[in-house]
Amino acid sequence: MTSEIRLARPAELDAVARLRWRWVAERDGLPDDGRDRFVREFTAWARRNEATHRGMVLVRGGEVIGMAFLVVIARVPSPRVFSRASGDLQCVYVVPEARDDGLGGRLIDAILRLAAELGLERVTVHSSMRAVPVYERHGFSASPHLLQTELTARASHATDHPLGTGNTPS
Repeated sequence: MTSEIRLARPAELDAVARLRWRWVAERDGLPDDGRDRFVREFTAWARRNEATHRGMVLVRGGEVIGMAFLVVIARVPSPRVFSRASGDLQCVYVVPEARDDGLGGRLIDAILRLAAELGLERVTVHSSMRAVPVYERHGFSASPHLLQTELTARASHATDHPLGTGNTPS
């Protein structure tokens, strides 16, 4: 059966939300209660954030079986290029029963084509160890210059906050 990858349509956002729930449940375990509320809130969130979070879907037989998001991040202008942006690839997921057929790679390629069409400078991804080889096959590589900090680890240093103490600006 053939599959199609394209930007998510508004009517498909519920299906995307259910995939997101399924992914987290598969990875971390979640109860079934609360899913309907999550789907409603996720759908509203996706509509509010469609300008910066471009959702793509993988559709087979009229059913959404995969998803990926390209988050577009405006960058500070440069004297050489005033209008700059980067992307972050998020939430690449294919239902387990359709995995190992290259569909995740097709989603990654579709996101990278969209990023190129948008003129983005680079695309980053935060990957699980299991998926690193997949991303490497699609042109991603580790960068010694891209660093991150876990802000929850800094919670004990709340007095270091530039706006005062705690998490609330003073």
